[in-house]
Amino acid sequence: MIQLSFFLVLILPFVACQVTEFVSIDCGGRSNYTDPNTGLKWISDAGLVRHGKVVEVASPNGLQYQSRRDFPADGKKYCYTLSTIERRRYLVRATFQYAKSDSGDSFPKFQLYLDATMWSTITIQDSARIYIEEMIIRAPSSSVNVCLCCALTGSPFISSLELRPLNLSMYATDYEDDFFLKVGARINFGASSKDVVRYPDDPYDRIWSSDQEKRQNYLVGVAPGTESISTSQNIDTRAREYPPLKVMQTAAVGTKGWLSYRLDLEGFPANARAYAYLAEIEDLGNNETRKFTMQHPHVPGSGNVIINIAENANGSYTLYEPSYMNISLDFVFSFSLVKTWDSTRGPLLNAIEISKYVQTIPKTDSKDTTALKALRSKSQPSNWTSEEGDPCKPISWEWVACSSKMPPRITKISSFKCLNFISSEHIVERGCNVNQGSGDKTTLTAERYCILWLDGNSLTGPIPDLSSLTGLTILHLENNKLTGPLPSYLSNLPSLQELYVQNNSLSGAIDQELLARKMIFDYDGNPDLKPIRQRKTNFQLTIGISIGACVLLGLFLLASLLLLNILQRKQSHLNNNKKCSGIFSDDDLEGSFHITLSELEEATENFSKKIGKGSFGPVYYGKMKDGQEVAVKILADASNHGAHQFVNEVALLSRIHHKNLVHLIGCCEEAHQRILVYEYMHNGTLCDFIHGSLNQEHLDWISRLSIAEDAAKGLEYLHSGCNPSIIHRDVKTSNILLDVNMRAKVSDFGLSKQTDENLTHVSSVACGTLGYLDPEYYGNQQLTEKSDVYSFGVVLLELISGRKPFSLEEYGAEWSIVHWARSLIRKGDVTSVADPSLAGNFKIESLWRIAEVAILSIEPHGVSRPKMQEIVLAIQDAIKIEKSSFRRSTKSSATNPHMKSISIDLESSDVSNGCIIPSAR
Repeated sequence: MIQLSFFLVLILPFVACQVTEFVSIDCGGRSNYTDPNTGLKWISDAGLVRHGKVVEVASPNGLQYQSRRDFPADGKKYCYTLSTIERRRYLVRATFQYAKSDSGDSFPKFQLYLDATMWSTITIQDSARIYIEEMIIRAPSSSVNVCLCCALTGSPFISSLELRPLNLSMYATDYEDDFFLKVGARINFGASSKDVVRYPDDPYDRIWSSDQEKRQNYLVGVAPGTESISTSQNIDTRAREYPPLKVMQTAAVGTKGWLSYRLDLEGFPANARAYAYLAEIEDLGNNETRKFTMQHPHVPGSGNVIINIAENANGSYTLYEPSYMNISLDFVFSFSLVKTWDSTRGPLLNAIEISKYVQTIPKTDSKDTTALKALRSKSQPSNWTSEEGDPCKPISWEWVACSSKMPPRITKISSFKCLNFISSEHIVERGCNVNQGSGDKTTLTAERYCILWLDGNSLTGPIPDLSSLTGLTILHLENNKLTGPLPSYLSNLPSLQELYVQNNSLSGAIDQELLARKMIFDYDGNPDLKPIRQRKTNFQLTIGISIGACVLLGLFLLASLLLLNILQRKQSHLNNNKKCSGIFSDDDLEGSFHITLSELEEATENFSKKIGKGSFGPVYYGKMKDGQEVAVKILADASNHGAHQFVNEVALLSRIHHKNLVHLIGCCEEAHQRILVYEYMHNGTLCDFIHGSLNQEHLDWISRLSIAEDAAKGLEYLHSGCNPSIIHRDVKTSNILLDVNMRAKVSDFGLSKQTDENLTHVSSVACGTLGYLDPEYYGNQQLTEKSDVYSFGVVLLELISGRKPFSLEEYGAEWSIVHWARSLIRKGDVTSVADPSLAGNFKIESLWRIAEVAILSIEPHGVSRPKMQEIVLAIQDAIKIEKSSFRRSTKSSATNPHMKSISIDLESSDVSNGCIIPSAR
């Protein structure tokens, strides 16, 4: 009971926030209202769409089904626009009930699109049935369009449209950048009635169908001995997908040892994400067991996995989610649950959820849509300015022609004498500048845009921003009502050959660069638009300029001589000192300089202030004569291996510079000593704060995210910003240092390796630190950037949990944080991984975001791990989520004597060809 109460305290504020973000649109509704059954607020679509007509119908269902909105069957598309937060996951739901109407028309059949992606073909066969379509998406932008079009019979229509934000951990897949999830089935087994379960029982308002519903081709082939059971006890549903408690309190059981079902899946065969939701809701005796296998005839080896719910879920009345993240399913999905020979009870099933992967189709190129938006904003409202959705997909606007390439590009616009883009097909007949290629082919010198006609359209205001149309050749803006100056970007359009702006009300000076270009430029009829007249130079001015130029030249030569003398003195001084030239060349010392041993002895008070010890050797605090604080590392290993580390670190750090990499100030090689001098990092290592001497001053969650972002950016620079890229090879919390402002920098490059751009990996004897070492690298001795990713994944787990990377005491036989955390997170129990010192002061979805990317980073095979750029984005996602509650977290930490509140300056798998390889999780 205490555990459930804690869960409710954690989740209820988020659920309340969710409800305020729900969007529920009654399509055809006359007014706004509150649904008495769910308590949800519904709004009319009046004002949200410009087209369609309201049709009143007689329906025994909810208020939102008392009317519908019908659209013309005219070959156009009609769209609703829903506001979203980019990269957040949502459930989008559209419903359709035709009901009875006075017309004798045939039942409608039409297509439903989400942005440019085909969602479903709506085929009405039963006027009384409510057809429900659900899509789970990660929003690709700040809005999505739901469009109806392409009627084969009847007219397109819609009854309701809903948008439901999801917890960030829910429905995450490895393919969400390229695929949506279309819900194929969501079934509640053991239901007490035919009624669906939805909000408020499901805080995310998913619709769970009853297994008692006897719709044709729904659930058939039910095994003899199948019975329904239920419980009133609380069930711990804290898992990845958070199924509702009411669904988990019922189940179907196979009293004769097996359960079997057959389900027809619309739109299949296809690749799918399939989940089973299981919880032991019967009290088994001491000698009773419930073990069974889940068998699917078309998945080899599916029956080899034995499911013991109580054991997998760490107890009865706790959720367990066995799943296939991507599996190929046929139209007819048949499956069985069969008890094992040593089980005393038959199999049990609470719920299943199956979603189809739908490959997303790119929308029109953003350059084109930006230009169109600017043009439409300058035009008078009319039919052509009010078309909805994407300009090209799924059906292009009436006055737009598009290319067939992906993403689409606009090739022609023509309507009401208005816009006319001429594509490459029309280039010759319009006389635009072309180059003759080899053979008979004609190629454009710029992009596919050529001519834009906007003359005589009563355009008002300043000239719109068309700077993205870099291939624009001819621009007609004459005979409008444009005001203001000529934009400066016109001078920089590389392909512009003709510009017509006559008979407007433009004003100001014409840029000399525009006048100097060899092009046709007509600006008559603009009395206040005048060229800048170039003043005549006279003899005295010419003499003055000449004298001035001579004086400046003399001063420049004098300064150059003085600078050369200073540099020669400095070089002479350096040559007189013993440089670090015994083991590398001057070219290896870019950006660093030699510091004498006597200077370092004075700065460190004869190396008396030891502040740490690393793999390189002891580290001492020092303060140079100019007041600069430094960290001085002395090489303890006199062997060739130690010398190699010394050379490697100097050679790398003298060439790379990034705010999240520790800066090398200088080096020293005297009296058989090899010493490196770094900027001093006042707050020590991240390891100190998590596990060491400073662990009593616990970092709050937002501070941990900021540190993770800094370190990830440093590694991202090594992998992507350096040429050739650099692999650190020893990423760990003790090599992440914190400055006086708690900003993180990566250090210790003694083991780092440069890659070869012609090779996929570097062959190298495995080096690193126990607990952080990539097992794939250890096994095949092939080093890649993904080895750093694995190590950083361990660092993320340390930040989440506050635990050490390896410990027999904490993890037992598993010994590793990787095995311990992976097991819990994959069961959906991320809160058990969270550091107790955080005291729940975090948003659960931000914790899930980091847990997700951490688990991906420690995948056994490097190809399955994300790149550092993707990890940075994931951390930034988590920071955005936390920013909204940062004040709350700070206030909570102020009342918690164990929480250190630190002020931080926050900065803001192969699926080629649409194929996904099935894998179980």
